[in-house]
Amino acid sequence: MIYKKRIRGLVLAAGLMAATVILGGCGDDSHGLSAKDPQTITIWHYYNGAQAIAFDRLVDEFNTTAGKEKGIRVEAESKNSVNELYQALDDSVSQRAGAEEVPDIFQAYLDNAVMLDEKGILLDLGKYVTEEEQAEYVDSYVQEGYFGQDGGWKLFPVAKSTEIMILNKTDWDEFTADVGDVTTEDLSTMEGLTAVAEKYYNWSGGESFFGRDAFANYMFVGSAQLGQEIYTVEDGKAELHFEKDVTRKLWDNYYVPYVKGYFKHVGRYRTDDIKLGEIIAQICSTSSAAYFPKEVTKDGETYAIDYLVLPVPKFADGDGYIVQQGASMAVTQSTERREYASVVFLRWLTETDRNMDFALQSGYLPVKKEANSSVRLREYQEASGRFEEGLEADILRCSFEELEKNTPYTTAGFEGASALRTLLAGSMIDQAMADRETLLNAPSEEAEGLLKQYLSDEYFDQWYDLARSQMEDICGQ
Repeated sequence: MIYKKRIRGLVLAAGLMAATVILGGCGDDSHGLSAKDPQTITIWHYYNGAQAIAFDRLVDEFNTTAGKEKGIRVEAESKNSVNELYQALDDSVSQRAGAEEVPDIFQAYLDNAVMLDEKGILLDLGKYVTEEEQAEYVDSYVQEGYFGQDGGWKLFPVAKSTEIMILNKTDWDEFTADVGDVTTEDLSTMEGLTAVAEKYYNWSGGESFFGRDAFANYMFVGSAQLGQEIYTVEDGKAELHFEKDVTRKLWDNYYVPYVKGYFKHVGRYRTDDIKLGEIIAQICSTSSAAYFPKEVTKDGETYAIDYLVLPVPKFADGDGYIVQQGASMAVTQSTERREYASVVFLRWLTETDRNMDFALQSGYLPVKKEANSSVRLREYQEASGRFEEGLEADILRCSFEELEKNTPYTTAGFEGASALRTLLAGSMIDQAMADRETLLNAPSEEAEGLLKQYLSDEYFDQWYDLARSQMEDICGQ
């Protein structure tokens, strides 16, 4: 299905399309592009703040250099959030009254791309990008883009992210100097993190140590580390593998320390909690880590803090998986001229130094194999003279090392993938937050009995049975 401007292009283009075919047949690789007759293409994204500024700057650079030379002009528009972006896409694809035309390029996560592909609007990028060219990009980033009944390559990686752990080093140093038997090595496993958080709680007189963003990542990646993918997809249908023994280990290393007060979630993001002194350690995406605060305001006192970037803890006996996340770019089917112009821009955007530049400004990871190297990062810093050592470089360096040692993990797409992620993002942590609040508000003579109830096998079984039932409904089992 081709929409609005696509339809107009096809209706008007009997002669033009014939000319394009003739040009292509004569060996012209311009695909109809001409500097004398520029082709405008549109991009919808959800970047905000520094990320949007960095992206817009690159679009301007393209338009005045390579785009001007080749006859391509890019118009980029931020839709502010993922939800707003997908709502605008749905309106456009459904041709609702007042909807904008479908963009040539848009940011897309796998689950939404799968649903849009079923409407027949996504371009198989293999039409313009060879396997040799694809091989320049990180394998798992490329592989994520292969899906659909035709098995085509539908998602072009532009900027990805993983997760890192980041500490308020100032308060961490005070804690470890005082207790004497805790080091960062203890934070290399989830079990070690839980034990350290208990020590911090006891040492600090009841303050929480840790929290994480994107709780669904803990469920999906933690489960994979423990030998169980929560679900797999075959022929577009999901099969659930939400086994009790694996899920219990996830529960014991998040729900249990949370309800005891060792972990905590207060603000929308854990960087907010760090800034308010609610916790001193967090797990977040590489793009969010760039917002780590430089000072803490607590009990009316404000003081400067340093940071420490560490790998994300894994389960002690688990496999080496880390999360792979971040939207790629999808191109809509249109005319050969528009499609090719879109791919030209995406290739340009992901050239090694340019992608490294965007990564250092945004907190995202570059997508080419050549760029995912600490050595290459330092070379770029020295050559460009624009980026000194600091938080952004440390985030990238830690991420590169983790990608070298571990296997990136991302969930497969199917019709209910978004609903399943939403369920897992809230089910356990919402229960933990509610139960912790009940404990804090309970009379002291009742709190001990409540905690015993929350830590019982029966209480876990009750939560697990409900969560599994809800997941089975989503998966159609």
